[in-house]
Amino acid sequence: MTRILMHGCNGKMGQVISDLAKQMTQVEIVAGIDRYDGIKNSYPVFKALKECDVEVDVIIDFSNAAAVDELLDYAIEKKIPVVLCTTGLSEEQLEHVNEASKHTAILRSANMSLGVNTLLKLVQTAAKVLATAGFDMEIVERHHNQKVDAPSGTAIAFADALNEAMNQEYYYKYDRSQVREKRDKKEIGISAVRGGTIVGEHEVIFAGPDEVIEFKHTAYSKAIFGKGALEASVFLAGKPAGMYDMSDVIG
Repeated sequence: MTRILMHGCNGKMGQVISDLAKQMTQVEIVAGIDRYDGIKNSYPVFKALKECDVEVDVIIDFSNAAAVDELLDYAIEKKIPVVLCTTGLSEEQLEHVNEASKHTAILRSANMSLGVNTLLKLVQTAAKVLATAGFDMEIVERHHNQKVDAPSGTAIAFADALNEAMNQEYYYKYDRSQVREKRDKKEIGISAVRGGTIVGEHEVIFAGPDEVIEFKHTAYSKAIFGKGALEASVFLAGKPAGMYDMSDVIG
C-alpha cells in the first residue's frame, strides 16, 4: 500500500484525486496539506508541511507555483519522493526541481495522462517512418475558453517528441498570418483553439501525398490526470533519487 500526502488536497484536482484514491486498493491518501479548511476529508489536513506528522511514502502535488519551493525543501529534508503536477514554474524553480532530484525522486511531466504519454511514444515511431518519407507534421490543440496559455504544454511536448525522433531537425511554426510563402518542409505547425468547456484535445497530423494519418487524444474530464498521478505515485515510491517522467511509468 502506497501512503500518499496530497499537497493541495482541497483544490479541484486534490479532491478529484482523493475520490479516485478511494477506488484503488494499492494507494491510500493518509494526509493532506491545504490552507483552505472548508472541506471535510477522510484524512487529516494540515495548513503547512512542517505541521504534518504522518508517515508517507510519496507526495502528490497539485497546488500552485508559489507553494512549490517550500515543498521541494521539505521533500529534500525528509527524503520523500514527489509527483510534481503543478505547472507555471519559473526558470529558478525548475532549477530547484533539478537540485531536489539529486536528493530524492521527482516525477514531473507536461501531462499526467497515461493515454497522452502512450501517444507520445506512438507518434515518435510514426514520425521516423512518415516524416522521413516526406509527410508534413502538424499539431492542433483545443481547450476551454478559460485557459490563458497557448499553445498548451502538451502540444509542445508532442512537438518535442516529434523533433526528438527526427534528430532535432525541425522548428516550430505558431503563426502563418504574417507571411505569404509555402510551407517549409522542416517546420512543425502548432495551432491552438480556445472555446467553451473543452477539457483538452490534441491531434497530431501526418499529411503526405494523397493520404493523411491522424493521432488524436481527447480528455473528457480532469480525472484522467488524477488517475495518472496516482499511478505515478505507486511507481515512484521507494525509487532512488533522480528525475523521472510519465514515460517511465508506462514503461
